[in-house]
Amino acid sequence: MAYLNVEVKAKCSNPEAIKALLKVRGARYIGTDHQVDTYFKASRGRLKLREGEVENALVYYEREDKKGPKKSEVMLLKIDRKSSALLKEILSKVLGVLTVVEKRREIFFIGNVKFHIDHIEGLGAFIEIEAIDVDGSIGEEKLLEQCKFFMELFNISLKDLISTSYSDLLQRNSS
Repeated sequence: MAYLNVEVKAKCSNPEAIKALLKVRGARYIGTDHQVDTYFKASRGRLKLREGEVENALVYYEREDKKGPKKSEVMLLKIDRKSSALLKEILSKVLGVLTVVEKRREIFFIGNVKFHIDHIEGLGAFIEIEAIDVDGSIGEEKLLEQCKFFMELFNISLKDLISTSYSDLLQRNSS
């Protein structure tokens, strides 16, 4: 499945306050997932295998590294947990592993907007807002408006915005 995504990633000093705001807004809680994302060396974009208890997928995406709302072109292949080990072995041999990100992710939805409250080993707590258009019916402008609305609601400051992926942050920390 390919789709358009506009997302925001930011440091989160108060995850409980975000969860309270989501609850007041009637967000649907999907669950808490322990996820291991293995990033592979790709010639362009980012390619990762997500292994979790709730979400399991091979994800390829291209997006700008900039702070604030950013457009992503995403290709996602849902997989079952049984297939992930063999898929990881194949991709590791063919492409090589760039890095591994381990996190505890709390997942919520309001309509087409997905929220992640992430706790990343070695990095801390983050909030991700993903406005998703799976069939082209919403459009980039509306997705951008949705992200900006929730940034304001959650009182996300410019200094807390993250421009890159967790994999980049972890690699920077290990250098």
